[in-house]
Amino acid sequence: MKFLVDAQLPKSLSDFLVKKGFDSIHTLELPDKNNTTDRQILEVATKDKRIVISKDADFLESFIINSQPRKLILVKTGNLPNNQLLGIFDRNLEVLISMISRSNLIEINSAEIVEHK
Repeated sequence: MKFLVDAQLPKSLSDFLVKKGFDSIHTLELPDKNNTTDRQILEVATKDKRIVISKDADFLESFIINSQPRKLILVKTGNLPNNQLLGIFDRNLEVLISMISRSNLIEINSAEIVEHK
């Protein structure tokens, strides 16, 4: 499974996914780094078949209207310290992977994970 973590989220989330055995990149690793546009992110995600992980509601709109990105994990936790955000992913990684394997849109907030089918 391949991921692309957007600029509003910490690079440590991408690093966490790599440590768990996944192919993950952060926008900091792209040529324009955190100035990478949403359009460029969508192009990379489409070309490399990556799941976009973002806080940006623009990706939800694009997903609904244009079916891009192909798969999206939308983080709706508000501003949390990085260690708390990573803790949410760590505690729920197995469930997240299962959900994103069968669905194209997952929303995560501090209290729950919602799978949209």
